[in-house]
Amino acid sequence: MREVVPRALDGQRLDRVVALVAACSRAEAAALVDDGVVAVGGRRVTARSHRVSEGDVLDLTLPEAAAGDGDLAPDPGVGVDVVYEDVDLVVVDKPAGLVVHPGAGQPSGTLVHGLLARYPEIRAVGQPERPGIVHRLDKDTSGLLLVARSPAAYDALVAMLAAREVDRRYRALAWGLLGAATGLVDAPIARSSRDRTRMAVSVRGKEARTRYEVVRSYHEPVAVTELVCRLETGRTHQIRVHLASIGHPVVGDTRYGGARQSLPTPRMVLHAEQLALAHPVTGEPLSFASPVPDDLAGVLASLR
Repeated sequence: MREVVPRALDGQRLDRVVALVAACSRAEAAALVDDGVVAVGGRRVTARSHRVSEGDVLDLTLPEAAAGDGDLAPDPGVGVDVVYEDVDLVVVDKPAGLVVHPGAGQPSGTLVHGLLARYPEIRAVGQPERPGIVHRLDKDTSGLLLVARSPAAYDALVAMLAAREVDRRYRALAWGLLGAATGLVDAPIARSSRDRTRMAVSVRGKEARTRYEVVRSYHEPVAVTELVCRLETGRTHQIRVHLASIGHPVVGDTRYGGARQSLPTPRMVLHAEQLALAHPVTGEPLSFASPVPDDLAGVLASLR
């Protein structure tokens, strides 16, 4: 694959840029650099800390396992709830339980398979194993997701996300009562050294910032707080890890201590409810909203 370094990534470390353009973890990107499969301006670079410049041409040869074409046959049986579409951009409202793209243990039946049935041209956009995908939602998180439909939109969206130019807001229900009406969790996130499927706050992690605002507090049948969380960065499991790190895990989150018998829920109470951005090609201001789904609305309605 070949990418031109956009202005938003000027001066960034090579491993960070590789992680962004290859949509992989920082550790995976570092391994690719170490393996000598990354070239900048036609010259192989193996220093992770190498700083790239705007306009640099980045060539990345993904190993077969990483490139993993897999079974990317279009699947019209996967429903795609489209909120907005044009020739460059699609915004979908992803239901809980749907995996965004193929990966270990989920080779088929993903959102990408449904998108390919509706927009076959996205096969040539972005990464071969996750065409069109510029950011992700966890399987059990519902809500709004951006999908690039053209190469120009893909490149622009990757740069906009890196530059924090996309406003993403989530509705969450957290355990306990928060003392302040607003707050910021500013703590780096990395993969857990004990369990590689989990993320954790770590001094060796990537910068991560989550702002939150209290919507309302509930006391019955348990003490919980409804929040709107705004991502300033987009790390894996960011909201879940950050809220758990301050002692208020997301209600129903089985991985980070939020599943408790005192308040059973159908799933994790986390929903991507708002997106706002300038159109990646035309610059037109865009804003989208998704109401809280019925399953989570039922949980909120049971509280007092």
